[in-house]
Amino acid sequence: MWLFIISDSLTFSALLFAYTYSRVSNPDWPKPFHFSPSIIFSSIMTFCLLTSSLTMVMAVHAMNHGRRKAAAGWILGTMAGGGAFVVLHLTEWLNLINNEHVTPFHNEWGVPLFGGTFFALTGLHMTHVIIGIIYLAIICQAVMRGKFKAEDVEVSGLYWHFVDLVWMFIFPLVYLMSARI
Repeated sequence: MWLFIISDSLTFSALLFAYTYSRVSNPDWPKPFHFSPSIIFSSIMTFCLLTSSLTMVMAVHAMNHGRRKAAAGWILGTMAGGGAFVVLHLTEWLNLINNEHVTPFHNEWGVPLFGGTFFALTGLHMTHVIIGIIYLAIICQAVMRGKFKAEDVEVSGLYWHFVDLVWMFIFPLVYLMSARI
């Protein structure tokens, strides 16, 4: 898992660097996010992920103390937080596409790279969250059957915390720095 996280960190680092370079090198880079609803909405998405990190910590703690049922419940809570994040993120995407007319190849602000970099970066992250939810579902099912050990839950927690950590870079860079004040 550590090798995967390191290699995936390089991928996200490259995308974050490309986004930052595109943003800094273009003086006309749009600032499309109003405080209400965009920043509030993305803050709620951040809250969902941070809460799911806490529930993942509780799942690992419960499993380390041999409480499988409690661990499974905390894993389900983690999955719910991730699911809420995905639903909110898709809602945001649909709003951008339908109301703001932003696509990966076009937007009304005149900087075509904005849509491409925004959807690539947030889309890759959302894909990782969805994969994490599926991974946690498999872990949860095995925990309830008595198949996996505490170390297996802890490894799944590493992945989940990595996904949350990546969002903690995306949120300020993409949302907060692109807010209209």
